[in-house]
This record gives sequence, structure tokens and C-alpha cells, in this order.
Amino acid sequence: MKSVKVVLKSLVVLGAAFTLVACGSSGSSSSTASSSSTADTAVLKDGTYTAESGVDDYGYKIVHTLTVKDGKITESNFDYEAEDGSLKSANEEYNKNMEEKAGISAAEAIETLNAALVEKQDISAVEVVSGATHTSEDFKKSTEALLAAAAEGNTETVSLD
Repeated sequence: MKSVKVVLKSLVVLGAAFTLVACGSSGSSSSTASSSSTADTAVLKDGTYTAESGVDDYGYKIVHTLTVKDGKITESNFDYEAEDGSLKSANEEYNKNMEEKAGISAAEAIETLNAALVEKQDISAVEVVSGATHTSEDFKKSTEALLAAAAEGNTETVSLD
């Protein structure tokens, strides 16, 4: 009789533990779902938004503009600009060297990132471009800053530093 009680108590404790784990798991996924749906439903105000960084060790700064129309991203123009105003994506020598080393040029990576953002309308859905991890990270950082500005309707240039 004593062993039956021990088995029953063990089953009750085990059942309670499973219930708590299931409830905890369910609760955290619903809070994740609600926080991501909140981010997805941010209303972007129409306008052109610009972000810039300081000049890096290679003489380039991030320049990124987003155009929003009817609450949707209609254009993304991310690139790096040299002090003379030239763009990294237009630098033939740089692009050739990068493609030889990484398998993709800066121009291709930048074009891919810009197009993916306009298509997907969600920075978290834009994949890192293989061979251009640093560029992809800079793109994500500047896009997040611009989306925050677009949510507020702040058309002043955003500093990324």
C-alpha cells in the first residue's frame, strides 16, 4: 500500500511539473508573438529618411536613405561614401578585389540588401549576404535607425555614431 502511495505522489508531482513547464513555455511564446506583431505593425510615416555615420578607417562613411510612401518602403539606397563623394559600390578596383576574396562584390551585396528590404518590408526578414557580413551588419544598423525615424516622422539626418 505504501508503494502505491509513493507512485501516486510521484505521478502527481511529475504531472504538476509538466503542467508548469507547458504553461511557462506557452506564456513566453505568446509574449514573443505579441512583441513581434507590435514591431510588424509600426506605422511608417511618408517621407525620405537619411542616416549617416562618421568616416571609418578606410575613408568611407555609411550613407543610407529610405523612402516611405503610403506607409511602405518604396526605396532603399544604402552605400558607403568616400570623402570625395564617390561610392564604394562604384569603385571598380574595390569591387574586383572584394569579389576575388569574398565571392561577391560590394556593389552586388549592396544591391541585394536594398532590394530585399523593399521586397520584404521587414529588416528581420533580410538575410545576411554571404561574403559581406560587415556590410550586412551596417545595413541592418542603419535600417533600424531609419525605421525608428520613419515611425516618428523624423526627417532629420540620423547619426549612426
